[in-house]
Amino acid sequence: MKISYNWLKQFIKLPHDPEKTGFLLTDLGLEVEGIKKFESVKGGLQGIVTGHVLSCEQHPNADRLKLCKIDVGNGEMLQIVCGAPNIAQGQKVPVATIGTSLYDDKGESFEIKKGKIRGESSEGMVCSESELGLGSSHEGIMVLKEDLQPGTPVSDVFDIESDQVFEIGLTPNRADAMSHWGVARDLKAGYQQQDLSLELITPSVSGFHVDNRGFRIPVNVDNAALAPRYCGVTVSGITVKESPKWLQNRLKAIGINPKNNLVDISNYVLHELGQPLHFFDADMITGAEIHVKTLPAGTKFTTLDEVERELHEEDLMICDTEKPLAIAGVFGGLHSGVTKETTRIFIESAYFNPVSVRKTAKRHGLNTDASFRFERGIDPNITEYALKRAALLILELAGGEITSDIEDQYFKKIEDFQVFLTFEKVNKLIGQNLAQETIKSILASLEIRVNNITETGMGLTIPSYRVDVQREADVIEEILRVYGYNNIEFGTKLQASISPSTRFEDYKLQNLIANQLVGQGFYESMANSLITPAYNKLSEQIKEEFNVNILNPLSQDLSVMRQSLLFSGLEAVSYNINRRQADLRLFEFGKTYHIYESGRVENKHLSVFVTGNRFTESWNSPTGNGNFFFMKGILQSIFERLGLTSFKTGSFKTDVLAEGLSFSIGKSRIAEFGVVKKAVLKHFDIAQEVLYADLNWDLILEAAKTHKTTFSPIPKFPVVRRDFALLLDNGIQYEQVEEIARQTEKKLLKGVDLFDVYEGKNLPEGKKSYAVSFMFQDEHKTLTDAQVDKVMKKLQQRFEQELQAELR
Repeated sequence: MKISYNWLKQFIKLPHDPEKTGFLLTDLGLEVEGIKKFESVKGGLQGIVTGHVLSCEQHPNADRLKLCKIDVGNGEMLQIVCGAPNIAQGQKVPVATIGTSLYDDKGESFEIKKGKIRGESSEGMVCSESELGLGSSHEGIMVLKEDLQPGTPVSDVFDIESDQVFEIGLTPNRADAMSHWGVARDLKAGYQQQDLSLELITPSVSGFHVDNRGFRIPVNVDNAALAPRYCGVTVSGITVKESPKWLQNRLKAIGINPKNNLVDISNYVLHELGQPLHFFDADMITGAEIHVKTLPAGTKFTTLDEVERELHEEDLMICDTEKPLAIAGVFGGLHSGVTKETTRIFIESAYFNPVSVRKTAKRHGLNTDASFRFERGIDPNITEYALKRAALLILELAGGEITSDIEDQYFKKIEDFQVFLTFEKVNKLIGQNLAQETIKSILASLEIRVNNITETGMGLTIPSYRVDVQREADVIEEILRVYGYNNIEFGTKLQASISPSTRFEDYKLQNLIANQLVGQGFYESMANSLITPAYNKLSEQIKEEFNVNILNPLSQDLSVMRQSLLFSGLEAVSYNINRRQADLRLFEFGKTYHIYESGRVENKHLSVFVTGNRFTESWNSPTGNGNFFFMKGILQSIFERLGLTSFKTGSFKTDVLAEGLSFSIGKSRIAEFGVVKKAVLKHFDIAQEVLYADLNWDLILEAAKTHKTTFSPIPKFPVVRRDFALLLDNGIQYEQVEEIARQTEKKLLKGVDLFDVYEGKNLPEGKKSYAVSFMFQDEHKTLTDAQVDKVMKKLQQRFEQELQAELR
């Protein structure tokens, strides 16, 4: 939220500069994230002076250029080459002197330098309106008043406004501070704690009166629960035109582009008082009546952005006798707004139900300044005041007259909140005893009325605009933020407790594996748990009925909780690849969310992604891609680090993985990985191969807790290696070979490894060749060739019998 320092000074006479004021706002809970300078003319016309054209002659080397002698008031005459057709002797003109910075249409600066144009020196620049940022005309130079003295700064001639704008990170609960009036109200309370009693100046509406009652538009509110208060009045005989500069500058300072006087007044009152308004072209209101009601589901309505929307049965609408005119509190209609031809208007100032507005805005994907405020809860008691304020501004800037009494439909007054505050609770939560007079002073500065005082506490009335202060704890928070968090004293004694924990705590093992992966060149990522439901279509394994849907999503793209870490990880991969970071190793610890018949379930997973080159390109190292076996090694290193060695592997395929390998302990599948299918990668605009691993962290934790670490001495005797080149059917997997080997020899066989696979010519059709190594070792003695040969013969026989294998 942007707040103008100059605008604030209209409400309260600030004693400090913008920087000190920003510190106080932050202390009060309105965190100032930055302060930016605003100038109604960029550069503030610095370096631009009034010049007197003493002579203007034809340039000797150019037909369209003039050679001018100009007095700029410093005792010297400048020679300036000018191409403007309207420059003439005797004129007073704006001159940009050497070293002055000017700005082009894109806001980029360029410096005026001394130079030569067609052989003649030029010591400055005579400027047009557009070059100075004072207008759009660039047909010729700007001619100033004749009575100006040479050397007069042009910034003194024109009303150039300079301002400082606070960028405030407003928290959702502070609906009361969504305006300059609200921020000024907080500053008044803050300064009072510094013994500075400042007056809060509010715009006067005492001049409001009805000129005649010749054009009344009755208001009928059909649903008082959705529209507790609705005010309206008509103004006739207005002229839609450009706003005055002061109003344009106020809006430009906070980032709003001026449009015309009526639209600008609406925006001005919105940011001044926090009350959204809507102006209807009265001649577009059929039947000259306003009806505030809901319409049947499926009703079509075209909004100001020219989008036809299908209404929900709970959407509150502003209608005339025949058609809808606007979505209440959210967005206006295309055919009922103010145009250049508008001469009379109906002004709407209302208080709409915050929940209803939020639901409607989210349903239609609309986020406007009005809905932003209505959703959080505005002050229901300034509805009529803001209406009068806007009407008076319209009379001042657009002319016309007020032609009806104010229609004020207020069925049930929204009452202030009642809270009892106990002194004991105040001191307990704050951690320091505050004097009762201090508490009373702070409450009074916040417009919280003290009804009665007892020995134990106070009975309070909270103003209705403070929708976030409804409990005792909320009041204490208000007291604390105004008193100042920095003013709370801290004791010198530190008390702490130590609780026992095992080495199998989740965070300990998570840090252990995270550190290992980082050491292997991986980066940890953190993805949003909210994703788009469109990802459901990418995999049949993700069932739509298992989705955990968000009731009030920020957008359709963030409307469901993820059932897999794959898609959010691919978003990160795509994002990096699109920014020329194609060699990636990423991992994430995160949760998946499901809703089953038995209830909601959260499962923790570890996802790993590998794509691109394994190593950075270098003259002395290979740059091969991270492949299937590289990923397998990464997972095995994770399991080994956790002491999980007794796992089984198996191959599988899914609709998202072209080929994969699973790891199981007992009947539980603890991990699976593979190459992501190209069809899935295409959805994320990824053209290179991506390997993905999904580890069920919950199961891994359980397995790690049951693992017992044992120690054995390092064998003193050497390992013997023997190899087989087996000719096998294509359907036989390596796991079958390894399983047979380990069943055949359980004592001496220490390791089996597949080090080469060949398929191609010189082999019979339907056959493949596995090169397998076998490692033998005896912990008590050196093995002889006879012992190893005996085992290898057994292995050969088993392979021939059970796998119909042949030795090549």
